[in-house]
Amino acid sequence: MQKAIHHDPAIPFYGWHYPPPFLILATLLAQIPYVPALILWQGLTLGGALMVIRYVLPDQRDALLIALGAPVVMVCLGHGQNAFMTAGLLGGGMGLLDRRPWIAGMLLGALVYKPQFAVLIPVLIIARGNARAFLAAGLTSAGLCLLTLLIWGWPVWQAFIDSLPLTQHIIIENGATGWEKIQSPFAAIRQWGGSIPAAYVVQGLVTAIAIGIAALVARRGTMEVRGAAALSAALLCTPYVLDYDYVLLGMAIAFVAADMGKRGMLGWERSWLAYAWMAPLFGRAVSEWTHVPVNLIAAIAVLALAMRRAILLDGALAYSLPGRTKIA
Repeated sequence: MQKAIHHDPAIPFYGWHYPPPFLILATLLAQIPYVPALILWQGLTLGGALMVIRYVLPDQRDALLIALGAPVVMVCLGHGQNAFMTAGLLGGGMGLLDRRPWIAGMLLGALVYKPQFAVLIPVLIIARGNARAFLAAGLTSAGLCLLTLLIWGWPVWQAFIDSLPLTQHIIIENGATGWEKIQSPFAAIRQWGGSIPAAYVVQGLVTAIAIGIAALVARRGTMEVRGAAALSAALLCTPYVLDYDYVLLGMAIAFVAADMGKRGMLGWERSWLAYAWMAPLFGRAVSEWTHVPVNLIAAIAVLALAMRRAILLDGALAYSLPGRTKIA
């Protein structure tokens, strides 16, 4: 179908790896010509992500310019991808979790279209003890799935289920997209010559650690630190994360910068944030030439920064005994 539409027999196969809820947006955009739809899609989602950054950094006049100048913005625009929307939904949900739990839950529930980044959301909401956000997220995700059934029926879900083996074996396990472009723990092990079972073991360990850290920070950390941990941990929780998805890391940088503005800087924070901001500019090329996962290192670093701030400034590891003061 792609070859027929573009009248080009040389077009390679591009799989559709998204659950049916994403077809709702795709169908709406398909009602107008491709180029206007692309401009509208990228403009609205980028604008939404910038609104979240403005919310997180309301007093930083240069924040939007720094965000727009981030190399990962051009990476995402060049692909016409959905990372702006993903970052806006996850960042907005984490930012509003305490103040507007119903809205936060709706934003987080809408991430059902990108489930590999939503795997840690229930854990974070439970760790925060926010029942209203949990209910709103569940109702939103269920509602979007039900809407696809009402529009297209079960066949669209059957087609998605039938496509999963292709996604798993060809794209994820054999790296058809290119290991240098897939910046995950799984891809790093495979790029270094590791077996598929070994890559799954490493990915599982990293996922568990990342979710545990993000849950710890969600329990005790400030809004800014929680957001940074959630966004950076989301990148580590899936074997399939591409370099344009690191828009989420740009949002995490904004959350860390906001906390730095309120409570001061700790050692090496500016250097690591600068590295994370620049990493997508050369991450794919360096990974291809040297097999060093530049973007993956950046995600680990930002999660570590968020965890350190939660431990040192919020007492995330402190506990209390009856009749005694808190013990770190």
